[in-house]
Formats: sequence, C-alpha cells, structure tokens
Amino acid sequence: MNADAQPRGPRDTHLEEAARTQALEQVWRTPAGLRGFFTTVDHKIIGRRYIVTAFVFLALGGILGLLMRLQLARPEARILDPDLYNQIFTVHGTNMMFLFAVPVMEAMAVYLVPLMVGTRNIAFPRLNAFSYWIYLAGGLLLWISFVLDMGPDVGWFAYVPLAGPQYGTGKRADIWAQMVTFTELSALAVAVEIVVTVLKQRAPGMSLDRMPLFVWTMLVTSFVIIMAMPAVMVASTALILDRLVGTHFFNPAEGGDVLLWQHLFWFFGHPEVYIIFLPAVGMISTIIATFTRRPVFGYAPMVLALIATGLFAFGLWVHHMFTTGLPRVAESFFTASSMAIAVPSGIQIFCWIATLWYGRPIFRTPLLYVLAFFFTFIIGGMTGVMVASVPLDTQLHDTYFVVAHFHYVLIGGAVFPLLGAVHYWFPKITGRMMSERLGRWSVVLTFIGFNLTFFPMHLLGLQGMTRRIYTYQADMGWGGLNLFVSLSALVLAAGFLVFFVNMERSARRGQPAGDNPWGAPTLEWATASPPPPYNFAMIPVVRSAHPLWDDAETLPVASGLRTDRRELLVTRVTDARPEARESSPRNSIWPFWAAVATTVMLIGSIFSPWAVVWGAVPVTIALVFWFWPRGTPEDES
Repeated sequence: MNADAQPRGPRDTHLEEAARTQALEQVWRTPAGLRGFFTTVDHKIIGRRYIVTAFVFLALGGILGLLMRLQLARPEARILDPDLYNQIFTVHGTNMMFLFAVPVMEAMAVYLVPLMVGTRNIAFPRLNAFSYWIYLAGGLLLWISFVLDMGPDVGWFAYVPLAGPQYGTGKRADIWAQMVTFTELSALAVAVEIVVTVLKQRAPGMSLDRMPLFVWTMLVTSFVIIMAMPAVMVASTALILDRLVGTHFFNPAEGGDVLLWQHLFWFFGHPEVYIIFLPAVGMISTIIATFTRRPVFGYAPMVLALIATGLFAFGLWVHHMFTTGLPRVAESFFTASSMAIAVPSGIQIFCWIATLWYGRPIFRTPLLYVLAFFFTFIIGGMTGVMVASVPLDTQLHDTYFVVAHFHYVLIGGAVFPLLGAVHYWFPKITGRMMSERLGRWSVVLTFIGFNLTFFPMHLLGLQGMTRRIYTYQADMGWGGLNLFVSLSALVLAAGFLVFFVNMERSARRGQPAGDNPWGAPTLEWATASPPPPYNFAMIPVVRSAHPLWDDAETLPVASGLRTDRRELLVTRVTDARPEARESSPRNSIWPFWAAVATTVMLIGSIFSPWAVVWGAVPVTIALVFWFWPRGTPEDES
C-alpha cells in the first residue's frame, strides 16, 4: 500500500481513471431486484433502510401519543378502555426507546461513519445486514402483537412483579421480553461494527486527534452500548425464564428480589439516555462547524467531555430508585453523580456557544434546529438536576413532572438535533436538497408545539397528576391544562408532518445538491452525492482535522488497493498509519436466513422453552453457510 500524498487528479490518464471506476463499480455494486434487496451488504443501503424504518416507527409511536392525549384531554373520558390504554402507553414508550431513539442514531452512524473515516464499507458488513433484519423482526413482533390485541401492557420498563408470572397473565410480557432481545442484539452488532470501523479502517493520516467529532461520539456511544445493553438482555431473559420455566429470579418468596429487576434495567436504562444523546452531540458539532465556517471551539475539551459523559453514565441508575427504600449513603452518592454529569454537558454547550460567537453563523434550517435544541435541552437538564435530589424526587416521582423532564431531554436533546442532521446530510444520501421554506416551517411548528405540549406537564406534575393513569376525576382540577396540552400536541404533530412531507417531496424532485452543497470540511463530502457503491475510487489521505477546508483543491490520496475484488485499507489505532489490506465480504443471502432462523427461534420461545433447543438447529445451519469458505480469501473473510 502506497499512502504517500498524491495530488487530487492523479497522473493516470482519463482512460485509466474510467477503467478503475468501472472495475470498482462492477466489484462493489449491489444486484438489482429482489436478489440485491435480500443480499446487499452495502452500508449505505442498509443505513438508508435503518433510517426509513426508524422514522416509520417514530410516526407510529407519535400516533399512539396522540391517542393518549385524546383520552386525557377531558376528565373521565371513555374514548379508550383501561386495557387498551395500558397497551398504548406501553407500546408507545417501548417503540420510542427501543425501535426509534437508539436505532436511528446507530442508523445515521451506519451510513455516515465509513464515509467520514474514508473507507469503502463498514467492518463486518454481513453482520450489519443481519442486524437490520433482526431489528425489523423485533419491530414487527411488537406492532403485530399490538394489532392482535396481544400488545405488552406493563410499561416500557416492565417492572416485576407486575410483569411476572403472578400478575402478567397471557403472553404480553413475554412478547415485550423477546422484543428487547431482538433490538438489543441488533444494537450490539452495530456497536461492534462501528468500534472496529473507527479504530481500524480510518483513512491514512486520520489520527485520533483528527477524527470528526461525530465519529468520536459514535465511538464512545458504541462502547457504552457494549457495556450497558447486556444488562437489559440478562434482565429480559431472566424475566422470561421466570414466566416460562419456573425460575425465581424476581420472586422474593423463593429467594429472588424484585429490586434486582430495577437495578438491571436502569443500569441499562440511564446509560441509554446518553446512548441517545451522545450522537446528537456529534451532529450538533458538525452542523455548528459547517454553518459558522470555523472548527468547533475546544476540540480536546469536547472529546474529554464525551468520554467523561460515557463513564459518568454508569453511575446514575439508582436515581430512578430513590423511592424504593435504599440506604441513605447510596442515595447521597447517586445524587452527587447525577449532578456531576451536568459538568461535561455544560462544557459542550459552552464550546458550542463560543464557536457561534466567534464564527459567522449562516442561519439555515439545520442550524435553526440546533438553536431549538439549546433552549429545550437546557430546560431538560435543569429539571434533571431537580429530580436527582432525593427530597424533590420523592415528591415528584411518578408524576407528570417526570414525563415532562424526560421528553425535554430526549426530544429536545436528541430529536431536534436529529431532524437538523437529516436536513444537513439529506443531500449526501439522496443527491437532492430539502426545501428550506418547508424546513423553517417544520422548525417553528415543532419548537412551538413541543414546548406548548410538554412544559405544562411540569405544572401538572407539581399539581399531583400521576403517570400511567388513563383518566382522572373532574374535581382534581387538571382538565384545563390537559386540554391545552392535547391541543398543543396537534401543533407538534403538524411540525413532524411538514418534516416528513419535505423529505418525501425533496427525495423525488428536490433541487440537485452537488457534491458539497454546504461547503463542509469532512470526508463524506469528498465523494459524489449520493456516493458510489465503493465510496472512494482512491482512499483519501488526511493531513488535518478539516481536510476539505485545508486541502480543498489538492486532497491527497493513497494508491495500492486492488480493483478486481473488494478490498479495504487497515490502519493503526492511534495514528492511522497503513498496516494491511483486508478483503471485504461480498453480498450474501445468509445473513437474511440467519435472521429468519433467529426470529423463528425467539418467537417460538415465547410459547415453549423447547423452541430454543430445536430453533438452534436452523440458526446453526444458517451460520455454517454464512461462514463456509468459498475458495477465495475474499469470501473467507
């Protein structure tokens, strides 16, 4: 591998350049039709599928949210019966947390990270394809069960003993537990792919201190996923064993402990907040840098704050359990750690403000979403410090104050940046620009609708309105505010509707974007929009943290990768010096069949534990064919 700097526009003749491009196109392309649909391992195709599927789940979850607001708009309403309401609020929360918030952030990384680090495909591309099919299967399991009146009804947290065999009759809690297994298996697979891609497939010269901040956020997020998500998989497996096999992990009468569930669940559940938020930090940093035309102020403090947030995230889970009678010393420790995590978040916000202050902001739609984020996330952070205090949390626990808080953190802290990021990277994904006029309308409607919907919930919580109730009496005095909240939710829904219409119209007939319409500094904009199947005809060489600003006309490239087979460049972890050339697997149908076999096994286990034994046979067969050597080094990788 020759990674010496060569000027853009290599010395090859145009004929040689065209021959190289044609050869790469032939080797890396995805076949047309159903064959390509089920066999592709192109990270861009799979990333687009992830993004579209996650936004479909967002729309479905939003509809459920509107149904809940319709029921709560007036006291003693009978639009929904208690059983259906329990299913709706459980599926709404489960859908938003497990099927939208985490997957959509990983979906953006699946598409963008290989482009941003200058490689031709994600690490373990067949595992990437498998992860999508498993994610889709878990989502279908949840929604089909809901349509069949078998939807989970124990909350997105599935507390025992409510979800245990004594009270959780039927198969609803089992469906919830196995749906978690699907989605966490998918998330863990993507996290491993991102870690390996970032650490071993960066373009030559892209040392750790030259990595884009979005790549840093996804690296930290992936490590948090790898450390946190096994906890909830263990918890859901123990739950289904209690229900189907007769174990007693959560049965106090037989030596179990109901609080064990909360410890396992929230050990995952609070890091999950940062699994959702940290990618948004990278999106915000990227957008601010591009639209202020200057690097983000304080690169090193930003990276250290990201790492600190990932570490602190594992020391907060007990603040969800302050009312369970834990020792006071433990409560004091977790109160302190819950407040301390505000420090790295504050560092990030001050770095962004400094960048905006010293830059020359161009107020396009992506930056407007970032400004909306500032207002909403700061309110969510302030109320987070409040509920981290034991005396206040004791009074506000399980009230609508908490509902308002976590929506401010999750929607304000993650969804607003995500919408801005979709608007920002839409030209790269589709080759077309989103409408600026519709984009501004979407910002205004979602910002106003969100704050009018969720800020009054703080007041409802202070007035004592509890969560998870399907109706309330008129003499409680909550009717007026609830009606206002429900009407405001329609404004919020209109904002999302405008956003979806903008996406759909722009994808079909939006203005052609060009390769780098925003004048951005990172490598994903160094290739065509949308990118070719091989991403880069020649692997770029990085000489600064902002290669398209510092080497705009003479971006160096590396030569030496073969064009007659799929080949990647492997580089060193720290300084990204070239180490080796690595074959990248071709398209394969076996990740799909492995996902089908795993799906049948997991769904069968809802009804009989023997399904795990017999279901392991087709899973093993699919894996054998998946990894079976085909006679060439490429197919064996």
